[in-house]
Amino acid sequence: MSPVRRSLVRVLPLLLSALLAGCGAPAQRDGAERDIREAVADWSRTPPAALAGIPLEGWAYEVSAVRRDGAAATARAELRYRLSGYDAAAAGSAREVRLTRDGGRWQVTGDRAAPGALPQLWDQGPVTVVRGAHALVLGVGQEAGTLSAIAAEADRAVPAASAAWPGPWAGRAVVLVPGSLERMAELLGRPAAEYRGMGAVTTGRVSAAPAPADRVVVNPQGWGQLSPSGRGVILTHEVTHVATRAATTATTPLWLSEGFADWAAYRGTQVTPEQAAPALARAVRRGEVPGALPGAEDFAFGGDPEALARAYEGAWLTCRLIAGRWGEAALVDLYGRAGREPWPVAVRGALAVDPDALTKDWQEALRAEFR
Repeated sequence: MSPVRRSLVRVLPLLLSALLAGCGAPAQRDGAERDIREAVADWSRTPPAALAGIPLEGWAYEVSAVRRDGAAATARAELRYRLSGYDAAAAGSAREVRLTRDGGRWQVTGDRAAPGALPQLWDQGPVTVVRGAHALVLGVGQEAGTLSAIAAEADRAVPAASAAWPGPWAGRAVVLVPGSLERMAELLGRPAAEYRGMGAVTTGRVSAAPAPADRVVVNPQGWGQLSPSGRGVILTHEVTHVATRAATTATTPLWLSEGFADWAAYRGTQVTPEQAAPALARAVRRGEVPGALPGAEDFAFGGDPEALARAYEGAWLTCRLIAGRWGEAALVDLYGRAGREPWPVAVRGALAVDPDALTKDWQEALRAEFR
């Protein structure tokens, strides 16, 4: 036998063995992955006992990927759930589920937000639940009395928002109260400095149908610095964003969204422009009447706080002008049109004037108000 043939005789069995082993490996891997997915499915059939006080429905984990390392494994999954009676659409959360194999069976040992994903409130600690007539308040690291007071404020804010916005919405709000400003920032995925001094913000994306699962998130630090009337204004403003979310799209001017929310918040109060728009009043009296309605860039946080205040105040006074001159129904109509039509078309359709005329009317109203 030639040296070449002797080499082939020795090599062929090795190749055959390697091929057979390779054919079996995927089956073994598929079996382990199937067992891991089934373990996650079994574990997630019901919400954790610690969340029993939260009205959850549609709770489900959908595994998208599995990574195994010996007797340990990690499953990437999407958590979907609704808060019964509050959410028009399911809320989503990217999760990382950890498992270990014990006695031939896979057991879930941990669950957390996936890397780069936003955490859920319950990731920060035990959740206290307070139910109001129109609101569900969920808090971590807060006294029950504090949460009850926020629920009472939300119960006043929801009817106020409904009175200003007659469009369809759930008529209920979910309020999250984390333990600190830093914890609030974690929930929102932004630097804490952006929310310092703010009482609350609203989550949610525009252009969603049906309306998404919005949450009003309270900054406990900023909330504690507000007066009782200030808390009412802030919460009504944020709840109004929840109410108008389904009608708010990428074409809705930011000044209209923010101004309408402020208009709804001040609507039932005796607050005057002098009291609620001091920064803009000072500018107008210096002869600095804005040349245009506030742009989206004017609402950016982290810049000049005086300029930011003028943007919010100018947006509110524009909506106040429209409601006073053309009527509240026209303002609501303008808001709805702005979310589905080009801005010039929306203004002409709702107010029978062009955008330039609206801006001039607003500028004249500012001069008259703050002369």
